[in-house]
Amino acid sequence: MIRYLPIETPARWTDADCADLLSFDWRTSTAEFIFCERETRTNVAKKWDKILVVTFDAADVIVRMLDEFPLSTESNPQDWEGLVPHHFAYLVDGDNFFTAQSSAWRSQAPNLKHYRFMTGSGCLDVITSATPRFGILDADRKTDAASDALSIKSRI
Repeated sequence: MIRYLPIETPARWTDADCADLLSFDWRTSTAEFIFCERETRTNVAKKWDKILVVTFDAADVIVRMLDEFPLSTESNPQDWEGLVPHHFAYLVDGDNFFTAQSSAWRSQAPNLKHYRFMTGSGCLDVITSATPRFGILDADRKTDAASDALSIKSRI
C-alpha cells in the first residue's frame, strides 16, 4: 500500500494539473525547485504571485523526475491511498522509489522521507531528511525566473 499524505503549500493555483516545473537548482546539501502554472511560463513578468519555490536545505537529496504515465504504471492504482484530485504536494510512504534506494544510503541518513510533487506534466520525487520550505518567489529573484522561463519557452 502506498500512502499519500497531502501537504498544504502557499501555491496560488487551484489545480496542480495546470502546474509545471520551471527550474531546479541542485547544489551540495541544497535543492531548490520552482513551479508555476503553465500559462505563467509565457507571461512570467505579470504572474509573480503564481510562482512557487520549494527548497530543501542542509541535507542530501535523491531526486527523480518523470512523466506521469510511467509513474502510473509502477504500481497498481488500487494500492494508492490518500491521493487528492488536483493536489500538488505529498509526503509518501511505501513507494517502490524509496525502497529501491541502497540500504547503505538509508542507514547513513536514518530520518529520510519521501516527498512527491505532482503536476499535469510530470512528477518530482525527493528523498531527503530535510523538511521542504515553501514560498512565493520574492522580488529579488524575478529576473532569474524570467530568464529560466524564457530559456524553457525557447526549447518547447
